[in-house]
Amino acid sequence: METRRWTNPTQPQTLQIAVFLLYISAVFGVLFGAVFSLIGLVLTVGRAAAGFGIANEKKWGYWLGVGVATLGLLPFALAIVADGVGAILSIGFLINLIFPAALFALLLHPQSRDYQRIWFR
Repeated sequence: METRRWTNPTQPQTLQIAVFLLYISAVFGVLFGAVFSLIGLVLTVGRAAAGFGIANEKKWGYWLGVGVATLGLLPFALAIVADGVGAILSIGFLINLIFPAALFALLLHPQSRDYQRIWFR
């Protein structure tokens, strides 16, 4: 019998934290009204599904997580292109960048990539 789980304590710490960040981002998307736009709804559902997929060691979950993490960084990259490097000096910009950058780094960390390459189906 195959079990479904929301978290997986047997995974490396990098993947466990990435799963928690995906779930937290999805909850914040619901709480702060991101689900009322089509793009926000897709990203919120994608984050929750990616967290669930990674916890259940599915390759689609990992790649969905990398995709939504990349899309989460896109507004920051566009702000840097539009406003120049001076945008990075804003404290609000840096605070808002923490979660998306951490999620992206955790998913692409060598420990996470090696684990998913070996164990995910």
